[in-house]
Amino acid sequence: MTGIEELLLSRIRDVQDYPEPGVVFKDITPLLADPAAFTALTDALAEISVRSGATKIVGLEARGFILGAPVAVRAGLGFIPVRKTGKLPGATLGQTYDLEYGSAEIEVHAEDLSADDRVMVVDDVLATGGTAEASLQLIRRAGARVAGVAVLMELGFLGGRARLEPALDGAPLEALLKV
Repeated sequence: MTGIEELLLSRIRDVQDYPEPGVVFKDITPLLADPAAFTALTDALAEISVRSGATKIVGLEARGFILGAPVAVRAGLGFIPVRKTGKLPGATLGQTYDLEYGSAEIEVHAEDLSADDRVMVVDDVLATGGTAEASLQLIRRAGARVAGVAVLMELGFLGGRARLEPALDGAPLEALLKV
């Protein structure tokens, strides 16, 4: 384990039985409250983004906003929020995706992306991969190219990587931590 992995893991708190019995929630708020850990995380995700040749960062609602915005600033790139339906004003482009029980939809301002853009999706956790997969479809429908996906942690037991790999179409998926 590297020094950054140890630092990040030491600042993630397990919360038993949240949001329901039997679930262990990975709480990143202690990491965000620690300036050294938050800076190390931001720098690592910014380095991945720059290395990928990204021109824009997409942050997925809601914790992807917390991580994606400072990553974009650190990397010198623009930041584009991908939000739940009905949260963005004006014309949007939406993408529906399936959840375990039902479906959901995310939206983006399509005019914020162009054919010249290579977009890195930044989020806190890769779980089942549904939201990330929908964001990749949305980015391509807006006319931009996918530079990759970068996350703080991947919950490998939920199979998100396998679901996401076809949608990545060769673009990298990088997780700083795998649990």
